[in-house]
Amino acid sequence: MKVMIVEDSRLARLELKEQLKVHPQLQLIAEAADVPSALTLIQQHQPDLLLLDIDLCGASAFDLLAQLEAVPQIIFTTAYAEHALTAFDYPTVDYLLKPVTAERLATALAKLSAIATAPASEQQTADNERILDGNSNFFVKDGERCYLLKISDVRWFEAIGNYSKVHAGQQAPMVYRSLNSIEQRLMPGLFFRANRHQLVNLTAIYSVEPSVSGGFMLQLRCGTEVAVSRRQSTVLRQQLAL
Repeated sequence: MKVMIVEDSRLARLELKEQLKVHPQLQLIAEAADVPSALTLIQQHQPDLLLLDIDLCGASAFDLLAQLEAVPQIIFTTAYAEHALTAFDYPTVDYLLKPVTAERLATALAKLSAIATAPASEQQTADNERILDGNSNFFVKDGERCYLLKISDVRWFEAIGNYSKVHAGQQAPMVYRSLNSIEQRLMPGLFFRANRHQLVNLTAIYSVEPSVSGGFMLQLRCGTEVAVSRRQSTVLRQQLAL
C-alpha cells in the first residue's frame, strides 16, 4: 500500500516516517509540507493512504481534498479536535490527535487493513458506519461545544427521543443518533442494553443486585444506578454467568 505524508512540521514528518518503518506492508512514496506540493505529488504518485495534517502553512487539508478527483483513504494527524466532524465526510480511517504515538498509529493501520481485506459490500458499510471498539474516538458537537471522546470512557448511552445522550466524564452531550443505531455500531461485548433507554459500558459496572421488580439493579462506578428490565436480566445473567 502506497502512503504519502502531508504535514508542515519537519519533525512531525520524521516521527511518522520512523513509525512507518515497522509496517513493511506500507511503502512511503512521497511527503509534502503544503497544499500545492501535496496536490502535485498526489496526482503524480496516486497514493492509497494519506497521513494528513489539517493546518498546512496557511491552508487546510480540506482545501487540498476539495481539489482531488479521487480521494484516497485518510488517517488525519492533527492537534485540533474540532475538525473531526468534517473529517468523517471523507474516507477517513481514523482521526489521531498529536502527539501521535506508535500504538495509536498501529491501531489506525489495523483498521485500514481490516477495511482493505473486507469484501466490497462490507467495505461500503465500513466507510459509512465504522464499527467502534474500545479504543475508537468519536466526535460529538453539543451546541457550541465540541468533544472528541473515547468509547471506553463512555459510562452509558441514554435514549432521549430519537437522539442519545453520552455520559462520559463530566460531560453528557447529545448525539443525533438513536440508541439502536449506536448499539449496532459498537463492537459486541463492550456495552449491555439494560433497558429500552440505557446502554451501559460493562467495565463501568461496580455491582449487580436483584431488584424488587424481578430484574437487576446495576450500580455504576460513578454512583449511578441503572435498572435492568426483566427480559434483559436473563440476557445479563447468561452474559455474566450470574
